[in-house]
Amino acid sequence: MTSKERMLCALNREKPDRVPATIHQWQDYHLRHFMGGRSPLEAFQACGLDASIQYWSPGGQFWEPYVAGLLEHTPQWRESIWTSDSDPECRKIHHTIQTPEGKLTYATSANAMTVWITEPMIKHPDDIELIRKYMPVPRLNHSRIQSAYDELGDAGILRGFIWGDQSGCWQHACCLVDTQELIFKAMDDPDWVHALLRILLEKKLQFIEESLRGAKFDLVETGGGAASDTIISPKMHAEYCLPYDRELHRALHAVGLKSTYHTCGGMMHILDAIEANETDASETLSPPGVGGNITEPADVRRKLGGRIALIGGMDQFNVLTRGTREKIRAEVQRLFAGFGVDGGYIMSACDHFFETPPDNLCIFAQAARECTY
Repeated sequence: MTSKERMLCALNREKPDRVPATIHQWQDYHLRHFMGGRSPLEAFQACGLDASIQYWSPGGQFWEPYVAGLLEHTPQWRESIWTSDSDPECRKIHHTIQTPEGKLTYATSANAMTVWITEPMIKHPDDIELIRKYMPVPRLNHSRIQSAYDELGDAGILRGFIWGDQSGCWQHACCLVDTQELIFKAMDDPDWVHALLRILLEKKLQFIEESLRGAKFDLVETGGGAASDTIISPKMHAEYCLPYDRELHRALHAVGLKSTYHTCGGMMHILDAIEANETDASETLSPPGVGGNITEPADVRRKLGGRIALIGGMDQFNVLTRGTREKIRAEVQRLFAGFGVDGGYIMSACDHFFETPPDNLCIFAQAARECTY
């Protein structure tokens, strides 16, 4: 089987020739400092992994703060940026958005590895009306997506995403409002929180219809870590995530695309909700060592296996980065036996890494090639 055939077979909850092995989004820092400046596809090929390429398109997300040309402008949503500290280890970027009815501001900081929000956009309850009326929804360029798909060929799958700072509505809201404040709001003013979530849902549904219908993606990421059961309770997840996630997944299915629901944190207490939200795959299957709560992979397989494809499981820090050859090989065998013995499983690093030795990634790939069906 080719890598693409192998991964698509697993996403269809079937048994390929052997377990696919990949990582979640190659980071530019790792490519520059550890992979000799290779492209993501070249890095996958150099390590012998099945490629999972994330297609990025400029859309004004908070992690795109450096080039004004990336910002999504309309006559009613004009965004400007300025830098108060250019230190590469803690760059501070400020954003101001002008609308016909008022101004919004937010701020981010960044180092060589990542970007984080330091000042959320929503500061007053009425700010959500500015977002509803004026925040633009960008459109993807289908010809560029097709080019990326053609370049990838049989080497793996091309992944897309739903517009927004995060794909899920609750997770996106947690980027616009401080997460702790949003949790308190959900208890004190649930109608306001649902109003915000519905605004984001409508924009995401618009994006799916305008940009994802006909787009050549093998898989589209939804969700995000803020819906994990290590952040909010299962009861809150059922109210503020599940109904919105289900609508997004149904919309993706209506345009012919598969979804993978991303919970980079705890998920053991929301497995019922993950099944109920009608996703096609569940990731990242994170163990405690990377902030999750999966200790026995077979427990997840017994609950979701055969109904939802599974992606993830590999501890990218304690195993892939710091583990010995023996530890990596043993963990590959454990994950295969727990998650993948019945098929429907893509073994993957749970999330981003930055300093993993390439040799360890090659060991990971070789060990996975021995996990045959």
